[in-house]
Amino acid sequence: MSRRDPSIAELLAASDRPLFSFEFFPPASEEAARTLWQTVRQLEPLGPDFVSVTYGANGSTRDRTINVTRQIARETTLRTMGHLTCVSQSRDDIRRVVGAYADAGIRHILAVRGDPPGGPTAPWQAHPDGLRNATELVELIASLGDFCVGVAAFPDVHPEHHDPELDARILVDKANAGADFAITQLFFTARSYFELVDRVRSLGCDIPIIPGIMPVTNLRQIERFAELSGAALPTGVTDRLLAADGPDAVRAEGVRIGTELADELLAGGVPGLHFFTQNRSRASREIHSRLQRVPA
Repeated sequence: MSRRDPSIAELLAASDRPLFSFEFFPPASEEAARTLWQTVRQLEPLGPDFVSVTYGANGSTRDRTINVTRQIARETTLRTMGHLTCVSQSRDDIRRVVGAYADAGIRHILAVRGDPPGGPTAPWQAHPDGLRNATELVELIASLGDFCVGVAAFPDVHPEHHDPELDARILVDKANAGADFAITQLFFTARSYFELVDRVRSLGCDIPIIPGIMPVTNLRQIERFAELSGAALPTGVTDRLLAADGPDAVRAEGVRIGTELADELLAGGVPGLHFFTQNRSRASREIHSRLQRVPA
């Protein structure tokens, strides 16, 4: 992104329509890389406001994240955001990653604490020379340069504490530390999102909160993601997917569910929609094309 281009925060502040964006993850093989780049090229013509690349908890995955983020930023027209976590990293490690992003012209970073190696419900243990939480990560990134920083939010409570009020207070802490906007974890009922927003606003915080949308194309996959994220999988969703006859029908029903959720969110005035693509474009493209209030 050129320094003359508006940041995500500036787009959120100035736009008269909801933003939309897509999330990818770093590929683990040449075949997966081909799939990712096919997806990127299929989504680029839609003109998303930004895209992001997730960040793994080990060194090789981290390197792939930085390389893919750099490549997307250099070889496409897409405003690109890199992810960054505290997991298994010292402060110096984190500074080096931030420097690598800056060297590649990446000025947007999604700062998340990250899950411990044992999963989201395992006890958190900071690196001996690392950071304790995402708030400290936001503070460190802000101290290193002129970055636009996003953070995570939890409509369906963080699985570690199961305390919605605490989740809201932590999000406010991250905003006070310098976060410019938040993107939620996946969720399945619009009410969960709007209740989170109400809790945060009641604390006097106006940070924009972009809902994250996971297109449902495979019931087993989405159950796994729901387990990892702490998001409830409503019976209204599972009943519809289980009633579908065969993989194609499950996928089609999942697109309908995703479209209904996105339309309800847009009707409620959300600042944007962020699609977790799983490096596949079809479901996200179909939902986007069906929206009654399509971001344009």
